[in-house]
Amino acid sequence: MSSVPARLCVILAVEMYLNAFLVLHEINNKQLRGLQHDLAQRTTMVSEKGLRLRARTEAHLQKIHDQREYLNVRYGSEQVGELSELNRMFATLKEVSTKVRTAILKQLYDPTDRRFKKYW
Repeated sequence: MSSVPARLCVILAVEMYLNAFLVLHEINNKQLRGLQHDLAQRTTMVSEKGLRLRARTEAHLQKIHDQREYLNVRYGSEQVGELSELNRMFATLKEVSTKVRTAILKQLYDPTDRRFKKYW
């Protein structure tokens, strides 16, 4: 039970990093909201846009989606025993955050580009 807040924060942080990468590649907010909390679909989309995650990380993001971990953590925290290990959660967060930040910083900064003006 004590890991529930950390799990929720990790899932939401991974989602936000993937959203940032997708916004950088001109996916609009309406499409992102339509995904709700589907990390599997976001993972597929970022892979198509060029973000290369390790196979193990992609498999973990798929597992989070398949086991409905977001819903279990947010609404049914008594089922925490069936969820991913906390070490795996933090490893996924670390890889996603590192790769997304690197991809964003590699982009050339153009002050007239609406993506940078609006979001950074």
